[in-house]
Amino acid sequence: MQKSFIAQNPSVLWFLASLGLFTLIVTILSEATGVGLISTSFVKTLGKVLCLCLIAIAMDVIWGYCGILSLGHFAFFGIGGYAVGMWLMYERTENIVLQSLAERSIPPTPDEVTEAIATQIFGVVGSSEFPAIWAFSHSLTLQLFMVILVPGILALVFGWLAFRSRVAGVYLSILTQAMTLALSLYLFQNASGLRGNNGLSGLQNIPGYEAVPQSVISIAFFWASAMALALGYVLFARVLTGKMGSVIRAIRDDEARVRFLGYHVESYKLFVFTLTAVVSGIAGALYYPQAGIINPAEIAPIASIYLAVWVAIGGRGRLYGAVIGTAFVSLLSSWFTGGGAPNVNLSFYTIQWTEWWLVLLGVSFVAVTLFFPGGIGALFDRFKKERS
Repeated sequence: MQKSFIAQNPSVLWFLASLGLFTLIVTILSEATGVGLISTSFVKTLGKVLCLCLIAIAMDVIWGYCGILSLGHFAFFGIGGYAVGMWLMYERTENIVLQSLAERSIPPTPDEVTEAIATQIFGVVGSSEFPAIWAFSHSLTLQLFMVILVPGILALVFGWLAFRSRVAGVYLSILTQAMTLALSLYLFQNASGLRGNNGLSGLQNIPGYEAVPQSVISIAFFWASAMALALGYVLFARVLTGKMGSVIRAIRDDEARVRFLGYHVESYKLFVFTLTAVVSGIAGALYYPQAGIINPAEIAPIASIYLAVWVAIGGRGRLYGAVIGTAFVSLLSSWFTGGGAPNVNLSFYTIQWTEWWLVLLGVSFVAVTLFFPGGIGALFDRFKKERS
């Protein structure tokens, strides 16, 4: 008799219950409910961490389960952020322009309104015209569609070219990193149509909800991030269950044997690569309205390397491990780099954690790789074995 999905994946139920309880506690203690034990800024931090956990799960599926170390998934994350950020910036600027032009005795024409909006947005890079990629920026529905479509198409094309050529291992990792670097360098140019180094800002101001306190908006995004993480966890757990999951793991362990058995390895790789890219784009679309700003530096290759470090520390090959590692390292990073950790005075030298945090992170990654390859998630596996 075949086991049910939950019976095959008991971690799903535990994860959803833990996430639901965590979400409820944060909501009750937030400023939105009047309790105020958790500040609005920290609620936004927690919401961003949940989005990072979602892309970490995607990274764990492509690397921990399929064996492809992608150093470019943060590019898809950034694309999702830019897609939703374009609508947020356009809509907010349009409201400001319409209010200012309403004082004229003669109503402005649609062309004048469009030109004024373009000047307001692109004046910082010396332009007063909308680039072609902003063609759908006036529509939230279309931009949300772009959140899925653009990362999906980019991953599909890149993956098809790479996998059909049977590029694998470190060479594939270098290719994904090169793709990310090329995209980042392109976006740094003013001619990219996305304001170059200035990026898109003011994304925390949601059009039509200007009168709503940021405390309420932050909780709304926190809940949306939690729901996306829950759905993403269930989706990937479903994909990794049954025959497909077995083939994906087999590709990681011995790709040549899987191909010899008659499976079209490239199709499985392409499916996983594209699906994880789309989920990464959705995570980015939820992350950057909470961050308030996005610029090309967010897509730099180092961001994808950090992502791999988070998954490794949490324990790759375990969905909950990716979540635990990302949440742990992200919150610890905020504490160290935000000035929360006290400096250590050694009499001959003072360790300032804002400068030494990356060194500590690098040492931790090396230590986990050498001495504890199972990561933090292995502790839960050990506990489960001892109980059974």
